[in-house]
Amino acid sequence: MEASRYTGASYRILIATAVQAERNAILQALPYHARERYEVIIVGVGPASAAAETAAHLALHSDEYGLVISAGIGGGFAPHAPIGSIVLADQMIAADLGSETPDQGFITVDELGFGHSTLQSDRSSTQTVAAALQAATIPVHVGSVLTVSTTTGSAETTTALLQRIPNAAAEGMEGFGVAVAANLFDLPVMELRAISNTVGPRDRDSWRIPDALKSLGQATRILAEVL
Repeated sequence: MEASRYTGASYRILIATAVQAERNAILQALPYHARERYEVIIVGVGPASAAAETAAHLALHSDEYGLVISAGIGGGFAPHAPIGSIVLADQMIAADLGSETPDQGFITVDELGFGHSTLQSDRSSTQTVAAALQAATIPVHVGSVLTVSTTTGSAETTTALLQRIPNAAAEGMEGFGVAVAANLFDLPVMELRAISNTVGPRDRDSWRIPDALKSLGQATRILAEVL
């Protein structure tokens, strides 16, 4: 579904975040004139919680919305997404949905024939926001955003993910779940991640969560001007 079906101010936008800190950063950054058009909810951590909470909200209010956005902080894959930059998903991929095998390695649920592990972001909205961020000189990259239930914490897993998904730009835990819910109600969806750390060996001391939340707020202000 194209976002162009929802042009003008007649529709609202639902933003789904995992935790309160992300919601606060977005609410504080929303321009006053835009606050009535945006609903920002907390859907919890992980794809299952994100899908369930987003679907539960949309079951009561889906006719109000023209776009759903999964937004928050996340890890970035070098060299595409340095700390403090923004990643917009061109597709949301459930990167660990599948099976391990002794001879073929990881097999996606698509290859197994049991479902799908990739959902497309709304191209029109994504391109509009990317262009606006670039015009505002905010570093932004458009690429695949991986949804995982266990965040990556080793060089081996990072290498394996990039071998399977070479254009991976960021990693989060909710995007695919939010997208599943949006698709259930035939609503366009996009994902925005502000980068707090580099995907790789877990190094908590290197995370820059306040910087990422600041970037999330900056991106929100730009987004609210163009959507």
